[in-house]
Formats: sequence, C-alpha cells, structure tokens
Amino acid sequence: MISFQARANGELSHRLGNGIEAALVSFGSGLAIIAIVAIFSSSIKEGVRNIRTSVVRKELPAWTLFAGMLGGSFVAVQTHIVPLIGVAIYSVASIAGQTAASLVVDRIGLTGGGKKHITPRRIAAAAFTVFAVFVSVFDRLDAHDVSIVAVLLGCLAGALVGVQRSLNGKINEHSHQSYATSFLNFTMGTTFLVIFLAATLIFGSSKVVPLPAGPWWMYTGGVLGVIYIAMASMIVQHLGVLTFTLFSVGGQLVGSLLIDIFSPTDGVQISIYLVVGIAMTYLGVIVGGVNNSQSRKRLTQ
Repeated sequence: MISFQARANGELSHRLGNGIEAALVSFGSGLAIIAIVAIFSSSIKEGVRNIRTSVVRKELPAWTLFAGMLGGSFVAVQTHIVPLIGVAIYSVASIAGQTAASLVVDRIGLTGGGKKHITPRRIAAAAFTVFAVFVSVFDRLDAHDVSIVAVLLGCLAGALVGVQRSLNGKINEHSHQSYATSFLNFTMGTTFLVIFLAATLIFGSSKVVPLPAGPWWMYTGGVLGVIYIAMASMIVQHLGVLTFTLFSVGGQLVGSLLIDIFSPTDGVQISIYLVVGIAMTYLGVIVGGVNNSQSRKRLTQ
C-alpha cells in the first residue's frame, strides 16, 4: 500500500512541480474522505470523544496528538529529497531510519502495548532487513553526486514514521477506533502542511498551481493513507513497531515489484536484485521472531 501511495503522490508532485502542494492535496483529500465517513459513523465519533476524554483525564498525554504532524513532515521531506538522491537511496535511508527508531520506541514502550526487549535477535532482524532493501535496489544505486545531508534527512524521515506509528498505537489504545485515530492524524498532518505551504508562499520559494488533469490514480494517495494509518494504528500496538516495520518493508517491496510489472516508470526494469531482496526481507521477518512470544514480552517498570 505504501508503494502505491508513493507512486500516486510522486506522479501528482511531478505534474504539479510542487511537492508541498502535492502532499497537501494528498492529506487534504484523505481528511475530506474520513470526515465525510465520520459524519455517518457513530463509532468514529465515539472514538474521537474517547480521545478527548483520555486527554482531559490525563490518561493520554496531549503531545501525542501531534503524531499526524510527523506524517506530514515525512511526506514533505520525501517530496523534496527524492529528486536529489533518487528513490532507491531514499528507500534505503528511510527504512534504515524506521528500523532504528522502531527498536527505540519499542524499548521505551511508546506504542501503548508495553515495553519490549531489544534482543540481539531483534537487532539482527532489523539490520538484515536494511541490508535486504539495499540488495533490492543495488542495481539502481547511483552514488555519484549523492548529498550526504539528503541521505541523513531520509534517515530522519524514516525515523519520524517509526515514532508516528508508535504514537498512533498509543492513541488507538484510548480511542478504541482506528479510523478515529486516522481522522486525528489527517487533521494534524493537513494543518501542518497548510502552515508549511503558507510559509513557502510568503517567503517566495514556491507557488500554488491548478490541479492538473491526468490519470485518476494519482489522486488516490489520500484514501490509501486513510486505510494505511487506520490499519497501522490498530496492528502496531499488538505486534510492536519493529515487527510491524519488518512486515511493512516486505509489503513495500512486493508493491514495488507489482508496480514495476504492471505500471513501470521509464527506464525501470524488474531485476533479480529486487526479487532476492524481497525474499531476504521475509527471511528477516522470520529472524525477528514474529511468532516468538519472548519478542513481545513486556518489561516491568
């Protein structure tokens, strides 16, 4: 799902020539969709009330409500640095940041599912998965004129996603409704991007252009984001951020393979590196001990 969303947002960004505007269109459309659904859904309304009640009672820290801004930051960073370092290197950097952050947030228990051990097995699984992603894009790497700062920003963007997932899991523990959590995320993310875009317009570094005509699927980033965030916030509190990230990476690679088969971009061909990388990623999931109860054991305070 992440791969398809990235393709849609990337196509929209390319046609608009403004990554921030593309990110805002994606987040804004997602917010509009879930807001309309919420009007007719008593369970989503109840979930939002549960969040408010938990914050008022100080059962849920108010700062966790800003998780959606991390998602907005991720998309904003993504749209700016991919043209500098390419999708392949960005993917490696982003996933490295995600897996590293996942270890930390699992250890301190931000998910709401309790603290989890950082064992050598979990560290090895994370490192192996990062290496698998590197293998999958090996034939696409072009290290010439690579911006180290952009690579580091890619790692930071990935880390933001890892933290966002953990906070969403914590929020979902109180909302008891994953789409209510998703609604909160899109509200905060859209607000952040509106402020960000306004700032770039004020300082004259960008301009807003009319939405282009083009393939319908380039406007699906919002709805895919709604579904993904809702599913992630519900699942991550049970699996932990690291295990969810390992599964997510595998799905991202499979999605990339399907895109390359059915909707390839110019100059992109399916390679043995991608196929091997997908296989290695799922091996990394097994190494991570997804079904091992010890990997999900809670630590006492």
